[in-house]
Amino acid sequence: MCKMSVEEQVIENAKNGKLLTHKCTDCGFLHLSTAYFCLKCGSKGFEDVLLEGTGQVATYTIITVAPAGFEKYTPYAFVVLKLDNSDLRISGFMAGIANPADLPVGTRARITGFDERGIIIEKQ
Repeated sequence: MCKMSVEEQVIENAKNGKLLTHKCTDCGFLHLSTAYFCLKCGSKGFEDVLLEGTGQVATYTIITVAPAGFEKYTPYAFVVLKLDNSDLRISGFMAGIANPADLPVGTRARITGFDERGIIIEKQ
């Protein structure tokens, strides 16, 4: 049985509405799973922690002219989600957002999946 890469683990957890993070084993500082050393103390020791993929929209950009291959998804928002119970922020794709009235900053949202677009975020 082969072990999944960190990227594969992030994808599989996102499909289940969770976010794989790394917690420093020395100081407890929480990082996204792409960290190789602790930003707070410099340690290289981590333990995996799964967070619920829920939070509030911190900011976003509405895409109306999409890059090649993504035209069928417009309009959409590229969202930065501040996760509950942490200072972490994760970015992802939210469909059907055409103007700022569709997505006020602070809107409750959650990770709902992962596909060719990346992490999928939906309003709660």
